[in-house]
Amino acid sequence: DAICNFVICNDSSLRSQPIIFNPDFFVEKLRHEKPEVFTELVVSNITRLIDLPGAELAQLMGEEDPKLPGANGTAAGFFRSLMSLKRKEKGVVFGSPLTEEGIAQVSQLIEYLHKNLRAEGLFRVPGNSIRQQILKDALNSGTDIDLDSGEFHSNDVATLLKMFLGELPEPLLTHKHFHAHLKIADLTLFDEKGNKTSTPDKERQIEALQLLFLILPAPNRSLLKLLLDLLYQTAKKQDKNKMSAHNLALMFAPHILWPRNVTANDLQENITKLNNGVTFMIKHSQKLFKAPAYIRECARLHYLGSRAHTSKDDLDLLTSPSSKELQPLKSQKRSRLDTCHQEETQQRTEEALKELFRHVHNMPDSAKKKKLIRQFNKHPTALTPGSDVPTSPAPRRARSRSFSGLIKRKVLGTPVILERKSRDATPEPERVSKENVHLLQKCGSPAHVSQVKLKSLEGRKEESCRRVRAHLLSKDSSSL
Repeated sequence: DAICNFVICNDSSLRSQPIIFNPDFFVEKLRHEKPEVFTELVVSNITRLIDLPGAELAQLMGEEDPKLPGANGTAAGFFRSLMSLKRKEKGVVFGSPLTEEGIAQVSQLIEYLHKNLRAEGLFRVPGNSIRQQILKDALNSGTDIDLDSGEFHSNDVATLLKMFLGELPEPLLTHKHFHAHLKIADLTLFDEKGNKTSTPDKERQIEALQLLFLILPAPNRSLLKLLLDLLYQTAKKQDKNKMSAHNLALMFAPHILWPRNVTANDLQENITKLNNGVTFMIKHSQKLFKAPAYIRECARLHYLGSRAHTSKDDLDLLTSPSSKELQPLKSQKRSRLDTCHQEETQQRTEEALKELFRHVHNMPDSAKKKKLIRQFNKHPTALTPGSDVPTSPAPRRARSRSFSGLIKRKVLGTPVILERKSRDATPEPERVSKENVHLLQKCGSPAHVSQVKLKSLEGRKEESCRRVRAHLLSKDSSSL
């Protein structure tokens, strides 16, 4: 119930509204229902990106107490005792472990600051201590505060927000994650020879932070998202407030990332990495709270009954042919649709062939009809749609025994026979089809095509008869 609520809406005016879909739904579901499986999945991918020795990995998993800088020495012990005295009187919000109630109270400060981001030196210029104490007591008591009344200044609210973060028992990013953040700051690109360069690998850093934020305690993650979004919006208005992302990181790194009870001297080797790391978080805050695509897919597959993938490399296998086994229902549905489409296409093809065969069969007897029938005979599969059409062979035309034909054979001899053979020779299939298309476009129907062809044949016959008569007259005149 804490993850997702379903509401039935009977208002017809709201049914056309877009549906809000959370792409991280299965990720959150896996985090709440099976935290051990979720942690193992995320940590295995973190170790793929950064090198964590056994002790640091055990600290990240919570199996060992974190070993932090500045934990030894008399100076460190005195500093810890001093800080503990400051936190001796714990309230409901300030100085107490982070809770949902505390986040609800502090979120009032964040909402107010979103409306007042133009104040110069925001988070750097301290506010009035008296007003801050009044506001602090009100938040600890849980009373409602009207910050828009004008009683408090934006610098009062900004300083109190830093104070709240500084009085938490541990930093917002937790002690367990301290060494992991140092390793993320060291992620750089490689050159062509495989050697590390000084250029940060932003893509891998973003991916590592996304994974690391997934295993933060839920209250820490919620407040971190609210805080980084506020700092991101503040940096966008740096032309007014004079606070860049780097300036804001210097203000907040000691409160959200530095281990408690340490000084700058204890972190002198890593202080630049830590400050730059917070700067990077502010600049890319809009991308850091989205689970990587392969984590979403692994969580989704975990609940859909398929085998779980444990890394980004396993996700690449989804694009291989074996992905059909991961989605049997989808593949079966797709195969059924493909079969129906093929059957429909085959049926349309057969109907078209039947219609074409009927046109050819109804044509008057001619050489063109014989040629088309021979084309059908060359492709037996084309005869299947014509099974319901009678395919009796056309009657063979009797050979002409006329006197004019006898004269042609006697006088002209071989040339006439060669001309007839060349005229009656069967052309290539492609040429025949092109001639048919042109004739159909000009004449409109197969019957009309045959009539035009007959007229052309009759014209050639009359021309040949005229030539024969002229040849005979010339012979007679020469004999005379």
